[in-house]
Amino acid sequence: MVYTPHRNLPLVHHSTALLTDRYELTMLQGALTAGTAERRAIFEVFARHLPNGRRYGVVAGTGRFLDALESFRFGGPELEYLISQGIVDEPTAAWLESYRFTGNVWGYAEGDCYFPGSPILVVEGSFAEAVILETLALSILNHDCAIASAASRMVRAAGDRPLIEMGSRRTHEMAGVAAARAAYLAGFRTTSNLEAGRTYGVPTAGTSAHAFTLLHDSERHAFQAQLDALGASTTLLVDTYDVARAVAVAVELAGPDLGAVRIDSGDLGEMAREVREQLDALDAHKTRIIVTGDLDEYSIAGLAASPVNGYGVGTSLVTGSGAPTASLVYKLVARAQSDDGPLRPVAKHSVGKPSRGGRKWAVRHRDENGRAIAEVVSLNEPTPGPYDRPLLRPLVVGGEIVGREDLSEARTRHERALAELPPSAFQLSRGDAAIPTEFLNGA
Repeated sequence: MVYTPHRNLPLVHHSTALLTDRYELTMLQGALTAGTAERRAIFEVFARHLPNGRRYGVVAGTGRFLDALESFRFGGPELEYLISQGIVDEPTAAWLESYRFTGNVWGYAEGDCYFPGSPILVVEGSFAEAVILETLALSILNHDCAIASAASRMVRAAGDRPLIEMGSRRTHEMAGVAAARAAYLAGFRTTSNLEAGRTYGVPTAGTSAHAFTLLHDSERHAFQAQLDALGASTTLLVDTYDVARAVAVAVELAGPDLGAVRIDSGDLGEMAREVREQLDALDAHKTRIIVTGDLDEYSIAGLAASPVNGYGVGTSLVTGSGAPTASLVYKLVARAQSDDGPLRPVAKHSVGKPSRGGRKWAVRHRDENGRAIAEVVSLNEPTPGPYDRPLLRPLVVGGEIVGREDLSEARTRHERALAELPPSAFQLSRGDAAIPTEFLNGA
């Protein structure tokens, strides 16, 4: 007899169930066969180290994970594929048909900082229902944490100058949407990605590219067309031909209240100084200078003394500025020996890839001035000191999502989290984590 999904099984729109690795279902089938699938288990997401000698990481993607978890359902099309390809057997397909996550999830709040060993996501449930979430959780968190961590460094380097995220053309189309969300969470002001604006409410911005100038018979005609369409507050791209001539034409047509000019090539620092002098000589004192073109946190920091008013960042942002993954892992840290037995710590001892057994709790230990001193991770739920800040919060309780929040809350939280870090956290040179991670009670 060949198993077929129930005819009345509803179609799951935008199911995330197959955004996973096959070995998750291999483990599920093995556990069902062995009778161990329903053993209570706890998995944790953490990083063994921060990438590229960075001083802190930024938690991002939690909201996207919760949305994906809600859609993690095996409907008719998903089951038909799994069965037709021989990926699962009949008992496993029957189990997947009724899959609903019924466990609990705790996590660091989006926008908070994390350090090596921080248990940024804790998943508790049966082994079966928790193990198959590994790829889903890691694919979202590894990407978004990497982007937000890079974005945070760029925002710090920019000071009070705004940044626009404009990397959609340099990555997968949906990764561009997620990157825009993560960048905004970390302090970017706007994005060029309209789907990020529609889906997540990220403010959008954008004017024109060199193609618009090249379309017209002259730069003058192109500028006039843009001004007619968008008004004098627009940003005119001035480096298609000759920058000085373009600036002169831009101010002539728009007047001294021209919103901004954009420079996309050359020695950006030197060009910005020359353009600022020219704008001031033309009484366009309020016209801003925006620079773009393969910027990262290092080049942004290098432009700190230049008369630049804002930055557009693309490639470096959406690739994590050299660290496209946060190197997060999803590891089993505790399991029961029977379906209703007590939890016991488990850990792997692989060379170079060890894990720490037991369900973790974490607080950020701070001094009387609110300055972070250490990340304290323990096996017992802690009693925070007068200045300590508990880091884990409930996200899912009994299968019900309770941890959703507006993106603006995460953005504000990130500002607060940075404010409590020591000054060494913001050095761009490679170094140790800004604060040590202390493991207590055998953690």
